[in-house]
Amino acid sequence: MSEPLNVFFLCSVQHKEIRKAGESEIRVMTKSCTVDLVTKTDERVEKIIIGSLKEEFGEGTHCFIGEESVAKGEACVLTDKPTWIIDPVDGTTNFVHGFPFVAVSIGFAVNKELEFGVVYSCLEDKMYKAQKGKGAFCNDEPIQVSDVQDIKKSIIISEHGVDRSPEKVTKIFSTMQKILCIPVHGLRGSGTAATNMCLVACGAVEAFFEIGIHCWDIAAGAVIVKEAGGLLLDVNGGPFDLMSRRMVSANSDTIAQRIIKEIEIFPVVRDDALVQKK
Repeated sequence: MSEPLNVFFLCSVQHKEIRKAGESEIRVMTKSCTVDLVTKTDERVEKIIIGSLKEEFGEGTHCFIGEESVAKGEACVLTDKPTWIIDPVDGTTNFVHGFPFVAVSIGFAVNKELEFGVVYSCLEDKMYKAQKGKGAFCNDEPIQVSDVQDIKKSIIISEHGVDRSPEKVTKIFSTMQKILCIPVHGLRGSGTAATNMCLVACGAVEAFFEIGIHCWDIAAGAVIVKEAGGLLLDVNGGPFDLMSRRMVSANSDTIAQRIIKEIEIFPVVRDDALVQKK
């Protein structure tokens, strides 16, 4: 497939929808729990993106996995067919609170292999993009991961997710404590997985890890990290699995493996095993 310039344009114009909603009253609902938020903006932006892609490529020719569509009961299954994986507003909680990291994330896969990804950090006005074998870019400038190999000179980024069960929260913060005490230069979290992965790709941080993320959070970012020279692994050190909801992305295997030593793993339901209530 040729470079999807129409997708880059589509991704960037959505910031107008997000900015407009941010300046007016925001209608907020919850999905899985009181801290898993969705707004009318999420739903509207996803509808615009999917509608535009269907118009561009033809009805029925491509498949779609969208965060809000899955929340409403659509299947979350990655097949060999050309598939768009979409998070219309990554960082909805940030958006609701006015915290300035909100992104549109669009990934594309064929034969279950990710081919390209676009992440538009709306409020920063930064367009990250990558296509398999063609490098990674931010606002058309090439980007690459950090060359730091000493974990003690690194910044690591992670999130605490939306599950507030005491057992999982304990494991999450125990992992963060152990990594902080290696010691590393710092731990950070932007509140959006797509942005976190782009921070790895452009060398601002050395690694991002999380258990509990979804495929739409990281599909685009996965391509961008790899094309910037980074790597992706499972939190147990095995191969990266887009649907597993667990991932380490890093500038190098050295940094990734050191982090993996400290991660306290807890179970999550795979994206392709989720059964949503209609």
